[in-house]
Amino acid sequence: MDSLPSRVVGDAHTSSHAWSVLERLVDVGSRMPGQDGERRAAAILADAFETSGLRDVATTEFGIPGWWRGTSSLSVSGPVARTFDAEHEVVALPGTPPADADAEVVDLGYGLPPDYERVDVEGKLVLVTASAGDPPGYDRPLHRTEKYQRAADAGAAGLLFYSGLEGCLPPTGWAVLERPEETPGPIPAVGVSHEVGQRLLRWSERGPVTATLETDCENRPATSRNVEAVVGPDTDEEILVTAHLDAHDLGDGARDNGAGSALVAETGRLLATMAEDLDTRVRLVVFGSEEAGFYGAHHWADTHDLSDVACVLNLDAIGGSRTLRVRTHGFEPIRRAFASVAEEFDDPVRVDEDVSVFSDQWAFVQRGVPGAAVGSVADQSERRWGLGRLWSHTHADTLDKLDARDLRALAVPVTAAVVRLANGDFDFGRESASTIRERVPAAARSEMEYTGRWPWE
Repeated sequence: MDSLPSRVVGDAHTSSHAWSVLERLVDVGSRMPGQDGERRAAAILADAFETSGLRDVATTEFGIPGWWRGTSSLSVSGPVARTFDAEHEVVALPGTPPADADAEVVDLGYGLPPDYERVDVEGKLVLVTASAGDPPGYDRPLHRTEKYQRAADAGAAGLLFYSGLEGCLPPTGWAVLERPEETPGPIPAVGVSHEVGQRLLRWSERGPVTATLETDCENRPATSRNVEAVVGPDTDEEILVTAHLDAHDLGDGARDNGAGSALVAETGRLLATMAEDLDTRVRLVVFGSEEAGFYGAHHWADTHDLSDVACVLNLDAIGGSRTLRVRTHGFEPIRRAFASVAEEFDDPVRVDEDVSVFSDQWAFVQRGVPGAAVGSVADQSERRWGLGRLWSHTHADTLDKLDARDLRALAVPVTAAVVRLANGDFDFGRESASTIRERVPAAARSEMEYTGRWPWE
């Protein structure tokens, strides 16, 4: 069998299971990596696996560089006296040190390399937009981590990362990724709302803006965890269906990535109803600490024999619409599986060969394992902030932005693709390091090389 039985399709379209799991996850509150909320989320997903009849449910702990948020403030002393200290105005970026810095604020726009050649920022607070966009006159966008690293390398006293999304929603996000030995980062950094950023820009037209940046965050070791279970026969090879269970402490992490975790649980539940029809074992894994640098995925990849993994389907940035977007990283069997599912169910599925280096599948793909990033096409009518993530990484990533009907609709093509990959005649194989390197987009490679994330010499 290489398709879903009608009874499973009907089950998916009438079930409230995924939405129920998602509600339990968002009601936890903060699921910050290594903190109590993440532990509670792991227990919720382990329970969902158990009650769905999956077997070998296990929780595995591992260490991470933890980060705890305190209060943050930006007190402007000139040309206008004003203090911003509310969470809808300024929030510290995770992975940065505490701060008490008095300095001039310097606007660097996108924070591009040429900007640092024209402006001396040593000892100053650098103001840059959070927008990745397409910077005018430059050949690539810059990720948050590169903007942070460039400010630090130029000797800045701190970074002010201001949102492109109106509505008093300062952005958050780890400043240091995949470099535990460099956590905390070298300089303080805060996300500031679009409105605060615009005030600073307006005041700078009157003369130098001086300010004091204060944060009292804490950096110390913490414990994170992965949760997994299996369904299907005990075969030598297995297919991984994954998501990350952690989320930032702003908002509820509904879309990033509660929806992905809930859909992994729902996929497992549906597969359990047809376990005898699977030819290959399927392992459901929800990783901890993705937001802190993909620690859960790297821990799993480092502690398992990856020759047993046929492929990885990672669910992230999913649930914003019911149209799947599948980034195959150039792996043909995955493309064929999703293309055939789209044809069978007459579902719109956008399948492309893009390589994504900012989610958990990258821990496997960089090692040559076939993998895909499975998300949703963003609805162009919805509001977004600079990186096109809709409401992710802000206070507004809450359950009301999602629709239970979308989760039910998405469960069908995701589960059908898993069945096709498990039962089809695919030669998954492995790719060489040189092949994977060549597939990484130039923009991502430049960022990774500059910030020390490039996995090859």
